[in-house]
Amino acid sequence: METQVQTELAPKSSGLLQQQLCEAALYVSGRPLDFKTIGSVIGARSEEKIRSIARAIAERYAKIDSPIQVLELPDGRFVMQLRSEFVKNVRKLSNRPLLTPGPLRTLSFIALRQPISQSHVVRVRGKLAYGHVKQLKEMDLISYDKLGRTRVLRTTITFADYFNLNHDPALMKKELKNVLDLTNQPQAEKVQESASPEQP
Repeated sequence: METQVQTELAPKSSGLLQQQLCEAALYVSGRPLDFKTIGSVIGARSEEKIRSIARAIAERYAKIDSPIQVLELPDGRFVMQLRSEFVKNVRKLSNRPLLTPGPLRTLSFIALRQPISQSHVVRVRGKLAYGHVKQLKEMDLISYDKLGRTRVLRTTITFADYFNLNHDPALMKKELKNVLDLTNQPQAEKVQESASPEQP
C-alpha cells in the first residue's frame, strides 16, 4: 500500500521539481531562454511539455499580480523580467550599468537605425563613436560587414538577449521605440537627441 502511494506521488513531485527548475533557470539567466536550454535544465525534450511548464509559471506570476512577469516571446523563448511600470522606481538599485552614457547612446542609435554605416554613425555621434564601435564589437553587442571604406553595423543576438528584445530587427526597433518613448517624438527631435554632446 505504502509503495503504491509513493509511486502515485512520484510524477507530481517530478512535475513540481521541473517547474521549480524552470523558474530557477529563468531567474538566474536574466535573458530569454529557448526550449533546448530550458529542457537541458529540467530534463525534458518535448517542446510541448516545456512550453506547458513555462506557461504555468507565467500564469502563476500573473495571478498573484507580481512586479515580476514571465513572458513568452514571439520566437518561442521565455523570459523573466520586471514589469515596465516598476523599472523607474528601482533602477538605482540595479547593478552597475553595462555601458557608460556615450557608448550606450551610440548603441541605441545603431539599434534604431540598423543596418547603418559606421561613417553615418560617426557623422551624427562624433569621432568618439569610433571607440564606441570598437568597444561594442568587443562586447559582442554589434557586428559589422565591410562595405568599401566603411562598415555596415548591426546589433547581435547577444544584444537582443541582454536587453530582452526580439531577434527580428523590425520588431526590435518597435520595442526600442516603446522603451525609449520615441513613438510620438518628431524624427528631427530623435536625431537631435542622438546627436547630443558626447560623453566618453
